[in-house]
Amino acid sequence: MTDVATDAATTTLAEDHAPVFRQVDQPLAARARDLLDRLTPEERIAMLHQAAPAVERLGVAAWHTGCEALHGAAWLGRATVFPQPVGLAATWDTDLVRKVGEVAAIEVRAKHAENPLVSLNVWAPVVNTLRHPAWGRNEEGYSEDPHVTAVFGTAYSRGLRGDHPRVWRTVPALKHFLAYNNETDRSTTSSEMSLRTLHEEELPAFRQAVEEGVAGGMMLAYNRVNGVPAHTQPELVAEARTWSDESIAVVSDAGAPTFLVTTQRTQPDHVHAAAALVTSGLDSFTDNDANAAPTIGYVTQALAEGLLTRGDVDQAVLRLLELRIRTGEFDGDADPYAGIGVDAIDAPGARELAREAVVRSVVVLRNDAGVLPLSRASRVAVVGPLADLVLTDWYAGTPPYAVGIGAGAAERFDVAELATGADTIALRASSNGRYVVSNADGSVVEAAGDAAADDALFDVTDWGDGILTLRSRASGLLLAGAKWPMRADATRVGEWVVQESFRTHVHADGTWSLLHLGSGRWLRVFRDSGLLAAEAVTLDKAERFGVRVVRSGAAAVAEAAARADAVIVAVGNDPHLNGRETEDRPHLRLPAAWAEVWRAAREANPRAVLTIVSSYPYVLEGVEAETVVWSSHGGQELGHGVIDVLSGDREPSGRLSQSWPATEEQAGDLFDYDTLRQGATYRHQSGEPTFAFGHGLTYTSVAYESVSLTDAATPAPAPTHRHAGFAPRADESVMTAVVRVRNTGDRAAEELVQLYALPGADLALPAPRRILVAYRRVRLAPGETRDVELTFSPARLAVWDDAVRLPGAVDDWLHAGALRVQPGTYVVAAGPSAWSLPVRVELEVTTA
Repeated sequence: MTDVATDAATTTLAEDHAPVFRQVDQPLAARARDLLDRLTPEERIAMLHQAAPAVERLGVAAWHTGCEALHGAAWLGRATVFPQPVGLAATWDTDLVRKVGEVAAIEVRAKHAENPLVSLNVWAPVVNTLRHPAWGRNEEGYSEDPHVTAVFGTAYSRGLRGDHPRVWRTVPALKHFLAYNNETDRSTTSSEMSLRTLHEEELPAFRQAVEEGVAGGMMLAYNRVNGVPAHTQPELVAEARTWSDESIAVVSDAGAPTFLVTTQRTQPDHVHAAAALVTSGLDSFTDNDANAAPTIGYVTQALAEGLLTRGDVDQAVLRLLELRIRTGEFDGDADPYAGIGVDAIDAPGARELAREAVVRSVVVLRNDAGVLPLSRASRVAVVGPLADLVLTDWYAGTPPYAVGIGAGAAERFDVAELATGADTIALRASSNGRYVVSNADGSVVEAAGDAAADDALFDVTDWGDGILTLRSRASGLLLAGAKWPMRADATRVGEWVVQESFRTHVHADGTWSLLHLGSGRWLRVFRDSGLLAAEAVTLDKAERFGVRVVRSGAAAVAEAAARADAVIVAVGNDPHLNGRETEDRPHLRLPAAWAEVWRAAREANPRAVLTIVSSYPYVLEGVEAETVVWSSHGGQELGHGVIDVLSGDREPSGRLSQSWPATEEQAGDLFDYDTLRQGATYRHQSGEPTFAFGHGLTYTSVAYESVSLTDAATPAPAPTHRHAGFAPRADESVMTAVVRVRNTGDRAAEELVQLYALPGADLALPAPRRILVAYRRVRLAPGETRDVELTFSPARLAVWDDAVRLPGAVDDWLHAGALRVQPGTYVVAAGPSAWSLPVRVELEVTTA
């Protein structure tokens, strides 16, 4: 290696012509190899860390992996914020999701133009399936169905990637490979995977985007898989790389290389960990933040000890260089996206798309009383904690503006009255007898008031399970415990460690002590000054506050509801509380406080709409509601989109991509990944959920009149290791079904026609109870009858058979078996959801 190092060290930009790595007419592999050959061994090792240094003698700039872009550009300031992915999937519209990805990529490019250190390697989309609704990161995924997840992950990736044959607009990295669906102890828990679960429900979610060439990377998962860290599973990484002829750059999740030693304890030290990671297929270490020195040291030592070879390092660096070349980094003016500037942020078309995405994602779950649409209402009340709040999650950008449901209603209806349902209280400190007051900007909070005047009022919102936020009436902002002394100046609940949430301890005399959850410290009042701080370690040192309820939130809700023609009850979650990254949900129930807000409104006005804005499904046991609508946190245009649908200005078209269980037990065990054994997800459920996968109502009625197959029988395809998707491949046989639907109402209908295969109960190997094999969106005019054609490959009926061995297959544990379609009688059924399949026909699968 000495001669290579010497040659690389003396290579400069003073060549007679552009080096090969800058020649856009050269193949990608040749360009990457040329650049690699110009790097010294030390420079190559440095490339393995997320924060890769500049190589000034080659004109290669500093670079790093990773830019968050889950549903728009994130963590970079002002950017368009679209609905959460679980909401985007509810549109069942791949073209719309592709367009959302396109805007996200354009705005990432705009941020890159402003700051070249903004990476064009985006860490999105998340294609972990939504196997269990208690997962704290539920909003990041698309669906409980792995193939639906793949479809929308691919559509979003296609928008991120762009359509230029050489240069990618951005290079998506799919997250999180593999079997990652719980936050609790996520770096130590093991996702126990049978080969059946791996091949039927995990791998297919990742495959399509890679196979179609729209994902250029993957991020590995924190968890273990069958006892082995997902970061050191060479067979799994190698399998994913077989899905594409192009290179796939694999990055670690943040801190995961260190976890191999500290929490997972599978490697004796960091040197062995670094070697295990690289030989397992990892290319980039996301560890120690921007400090690359530890990683460089560990890899260097691993080479010295013979745990790694130069070839191992070179292969990883090559993949990273190919990723960089794909972004046009070395193309100069030949980069077709180089003209995207900072003025591309918040373009008019992006605003229009954001509104359209919300409209298409709103799901009418129940309309038993015919309250919807609210087309004849003149005066509406919008009540509840989300009456006019637009909440964003951890992976969202900063929206350039935000329209809440209340604001949207005020634009659409003659009168829109708001009531949040929060109790307005005053707190009097027992230690000095003074009321807690805030100044106008929230910079001073002190127990200094003589009376419960306006500056002493706080609106208390109960987000469930005793978690409270307090909003100062004086500043209009949230009480936060991060500063010392504390302030009431937070615009929202946020940050990695939330500083705006509290829990009460109610003493026997009715006084409160407040625990600041971000620090785990109790509030106390400073002697002689009255200032407040979250610093008491024990309850006996905490301040005790007398509580005066100045205004009942429930009473305000009831009064506003009684005055209205209709009432929109807006409840849901804050994405930073009771379920988020690092924290699974404590339960699936709608918070008791929200149920009470609903009852107060419903008892005052029967024309009430329970409007749930949330990152996940709820169990609605005990919540009697005839009219229920759901939206994910829809971003900046939430209010416009929701009101467009509730008012009837737009027909409802959203459909659930994740079922809402009837009971918590129906969802199964969060830590048991075998959905077949548990009877979990729509594929395996025996009991009917409250709202089924695929469910969503229109404002009219659609009848399913018949379904037919062009062929009543088909031979079983040969066993395979390929995971079949919705679109049949060129070498797969194709079945065609024709579903006749009729709009029997007097309004247009946006219908999602769904086709399922129901395997027979007598098959030798266990199979899902139902499998979505095809779907199609159609718009039906009033009275219109249409024959809707849907196609699917019989390969979609395959299940994993441990007994099959494929000739020439890789001889390892992962390929010990094959996907096989069992001969027998299947039912092909069509309808508006997985649990409403009124028309059916038999399909006979014969032995090939």
